[in-house]
Amino acid sequence: MYDSIVIAVDGSDEARRAAQYGLRLAQVFDATVDVLSVVERKALWLTETPDEKTQLREQGENALTEVGEIASELGYPISTELTEGKPTVQISEYADEQDSDLIVLGRQGLTGLGRRLLGGVTEQVLSRSDVPVLVVPDIDHKGKTEIDYSRVLITTDGSKNAEVAIPHGIEITRRYDSNVHVLNVVDLQAAGGVFNAGGLEKEFIERLDARGQEAVDSVADKIEESDSDLTVKTAVKQMASFERTAAGVCEYVEENKIDFIIMGSHGRSNLERQLLGSVASTVLRTVDVPVLVIKRTG
Repeated sequence: MYDSIVIAVDGSDEARRAAQYGLRLAQVFDATVDVLSVVERKALWLTETPDEKTQLREQGENALTEVGEIASELGYPISTELTEGKPTVQISEYADEQDSDLIVLGRQGLTGLGRRLLGGVTEQVLSRSDVPVLVVPDIDHKGKTEIDYSRVLITTDGSKNAEVAIPHGIEITRRYDSNVHVLNVVDLQAAGGVFNAGGLEKEFIERLDARGQEAVDSVADKIEESDSDLTVKTAVKQMASFERTAAGVCEYVEENKIDFIIMGSHGRSNLERQLLGSVASTVLRTVDVPVLVIKRTG
């Protein structure tokens, strides 16, 4: 499934962590790895001397060298490329040129107020590219060098947009011998309206739960049909908070010690005009585990 992987780096701690995860994943799938660093053209325009331009390019080269050293320690071959332009455009176009199956990016860290952000480049690549994107948080897992995906979570709302995650979940689960969890979050706020969530009839809530169970059972059936040896756990979780579906996903991740999330970029309720589905965007900002986001292209 992942024969060619592009890892985009900028010298930050987030990008360095993402490179480690990307290289480990490449080892498991025996994929070729192209590492890209982009010197932002806007920054070059703001330089006033040749030395300043040289310094910017050296920063990009140093970022590539760092990943080269990580790859060397792993004994894994990579190719590197330094280019100039708008990072979002360059990363997306480069992945297309390499016919890549996966882009690996770091997520921006914390602001001074402690609120998690999703880096501008990361979110724009997610919106622009049709290639699946693995977003890696900059979290120190106490010096662990091995990547453990013992518990993989696939989220679903029963839509075709969500179904794109299934084949990726199957492959990741097979390669890492993982237990796979399938989750549907029943959004009571959306179903009953912001001011009427507490007044939903019991029968209506039961129907919502039943539809959620149908959604997770459908995914579980597809996984088990593909490989009967895989262990699948299904769950339907009700949420009535203002954070709603994304909050339900994040709570489930914490409660079940999930190591890896796989989800579609948009759910049933997302319109085409939206750049990135609100659930995916919020989950990416909040969780401290890698998230693989897949866009439905058909």
